[in-house]
Amino acid sequence: MRLILTVLLLLALPGVALAQPSPAEQTMIRTVAAEHDRHIALLERLVNQNSGTLNLPGVRAVGEMVRAELEPLGFEVRWVDMSETGRAGHLIAAHPGPGRNVLLIGHLDTVFEADNPFQTFQRDGARAVGPGVGDDKGGVVVIIAALRAMQAAGTLQDANVTVVLTGDEERIGSPATLARRNLIEAGQAAAFALEFENLAIDDGAEFGTIARRGSTNWTLTTTGRTGHSSGVFGDALGYGAIYELARILDGFRRDLPEPNLTYNVGVVAGGTPAAIDAEGFNVTASGKTNIVASTAIARGDLRTLTPEQDARARGGMQAIVADHLPRTGAELVFGEGGYPPMAPTEGNRALLARLNAVNRDLGLPEMAEYDPAKRGAADSGFVAADVDTLGGLGIAGGAAHADGEWVDLDSLARQSQRAAVLISRLSSGTE
Repeated sequence: MRLILTVLLLLALPGVALAQPSPAEQTMIRTVAAEHDRHIALLERLVNQNSGTLNLPGVRAVGEMVRAELEPLGFEVRWVDMSETGRAGHLIAAHPGPGRNVLLIGHLDTVFEADNPFQTFQRDGARAVGPGVGDDKGGVVVIIAALRAMQAAGTLQDANVTVVLTGDEERIGSPATLARRNLIEAGQAAAFALEFENLAIDDGAEFGTIARRGSTNWTLTTTGRTGHSSGVFGDALGYGAIYELARILDGFRRDLPEPNLTYNVGVVAGGTPAAIDAEGFNVTASGKTNIVASTAIARGDLRTLTPEQDARARGGMQAIVADHLPRTGAELVFGEGGYPPMAPTEGNRALLARLNAVNRDLGLPEMAEYDPAKRGAADSGFVAADVDTLGGLGIAGGAAHADGEWVDLDSLARQSQRAAVLISRLSSGTE
């Protein structure tokens, strides 16, 4: 809380060389600070309700907890059922107003399913640990805290704000076109989009997220003629499925590298036979050292920064696949859906510049652009092609997706203050 108190003291001192926030903005800053314990208590309740993506009742329960926060602020809240995609659904809240529409994006689900032993919120001073405490329940609380501060300051009254909290960000339902239809439509209607995943911090410095790489899965299956190993490499049997798989994967490694492009191999198996399950997570194989392998399978992901890079990488991968070793075959299939990239644009940079104007007025350090290769994919990629988008406005922390996930609770207040002022300025046109 030290930084929050410093800002409040500076605001109270005459003659301090701050580009003074407006009286309404000063009210937002004070409101967030005064409600800090309330917001921590809300975060604890959200974290202690398991909402692993496949825990459909748990995701809906978290949605109801958020509904109880937003409806008293004047939001029209609805639940969009997504049982058709195998997921719980999404919470969408609208606060109509004459201002420019600002879309706030977060998610209700976590990677920690109900059978995971990591289940509870624990606090030690300014540090809290818990499943999804940062990704993304901390971000959801930042949204709520910012909107409450806006209401207290009177800037929410005429603000045009839409909140979309998806219930399957960690494992998108299928088909993705249906699972993300509402979010895409909200992005098309918005003037600005703000995404509340974790704040990016590197060596103590805070950064703005103007770009994220997209992500999609791929499955490579190779085949070969099987027979006694004494015939391998010969005209009759050729090289077998495992050598063909190795050739292709090594070709990816050697021939495709470029900045911001990765193509990880997550699981691999080969033998006579080999198979992969419907979810693409488990592989099986059997074989003998004196039998040429008939089948080999590899599954991985592709991460790219722009649609152009994505198309170029896919084309390069398919070209390598097509150059078969003798008596082998191969097929590379890209998964349906995935996350589109949030490409770096001048519009996104302009949004970061507006955030940095807020930082200057609040006496906070300015934020440089964060390296997109260090960030994962997110729902912001689904709207970034249609609207200027800024990401990473959530809480600061670490160990996301792992037991021991933690957050810095002081950053909850700092991020809420930033967000309240930024949303107010964007909606009213005073930024």
